[in-house]
Amino acid sequence: MKEILIVIVSAIFVNNVVFARFLGICPYIGVSRKLDTALGMGFAVTFVMTLATAISYVLYNGILVPFGIEYMQTVMFILVIASLVQIVEIVLKKVSKALYSSLGIFLPLITTNCAILGVAILGNQQDYSFFMAVIFAFFSAIGFILAIVIFAGIREKIDTADVPEPFKNVPISFISAAILAMAFMGFSGLVK
Repeated sequence: MKEILIVIVSAIFVNNVVFARFLGICPYIGVSRKLDTALGMGFAVTFVMTLATAISYVLYNGILVPFGIEYMQTVMFILVIASLVQIVEIVLKKVSKALYSSLGIFLPLITTNCAILGVAILGNQQDYSFFMAVIFAFFSAIGFILAIVIFAGIREKIDTADVPEPFKNVPISFISAAILAMAFMGFSGLVK
């Protein structure tokens, strides 16, 4: 139980995919202008990241390792992720056209979201069991949601604030992202 708790806290706060590993920066910056869009992206990433890690774990340990072709992991994992993103895209288009439209080009870009590929590879590199790899992936996705939702909230407040002209839009967003990343560095000593 203690080991599971350490993986959860580490995945969400200490080794947050956005702030500590600098993965998934593109959707973090691109889809964080509105809170509802950020939440939609976060849930889509959670679904894809968790399932991609589970399927990739099985394929890696069931096919690649027995045949000695571990070097194919990146290609195989990208195929798994691309397939899952297609499923998410089809479901969102049917269930929520508004969210589908607001995510726009960023939805297919989940395929190239390096956070998803990174978490799938890290799950194998850290010698987690299947269960622990899935826990790691799910809570890494929760950490991604936390990062993107906090940043979306900050950006919505900044849009209504009186920001000096040279700092409006992109500069103040990057300054805010940097301060937020430094705030998460405070968790670095919490878990090894």
